Amino acid sequence: MPDLAEQDHRRPLRASAHRARVAAAAIARVFVITGPSGVGKGTLIRSLLQRLPQLQLSVSATTRSPRPGEQHGVDYWFLSDADFDERVAAGDFVEHADYSGKRYGTLRSELERRTAAGVPVVLEIELQGARQVRETMPEAVQIFILPPSEDALRARLVGRGTDDAEQIEARLRTAKQELAAQDEFGHVVVNDRLEDAVAALETIVTRELDSRT
Repeated sequence: MPDLAEQDHRRPLRASAHRARVAAAAIARVFVITGPSGVGKGTLIRSLLQRLPQLQLSVSATTRSPRPGEQHGVDYWFLSDADFDERVAAGDFVEHADYSGKRYGTLRSELERRTAAGVPVVLEIELQGARQVRETMPEAVQIFILPPSEDALRARLVGRGTDDAEQIEARLRTAKQELAAQDEFGHVVVNDRLEDAVAALETIVTRELDSRT
């Protein structure tokens, strides 16, 4: 990822007055979508992007290993722990968090190169990261994805076949804590029937975009 790294390190910490105005105008076009692991955030977001092609997904960085079919720079920026540490020290992340023993973060360059052009951006991030974004970008639209029940969430985690039994239990323990945070969010969408959940997401995003044009 050399080009991205150079872009991050070259970026000045203070934007020019013009860029600051552009960034401020674009902040409300950042949509934070979070929820417990296995709730279906990725599937919902893919469907949302198909319906609203003007949106772009910010590609997160992670220290976890790629799952089958995932591509570096497309699904995630897959980093080693050492690379992640270097980027944290350099201030390259807008937000970063630990989740189930792995680390995730949003690269500043990924977000700014879109918002500087006024492009609406979707962040698929964990609860810790969503809280960090809320502090630094209070005008970002925050949406919590809720499972219909804890049993349904367990079934989804088991069904996707990417974690062993111990990892699933760890994710469920974390999920219980995350579910208690849903009241922090301005919007909550229950992902029970996929089509209904996507429609609810589309309504929220469209309304927010229309209110800022």
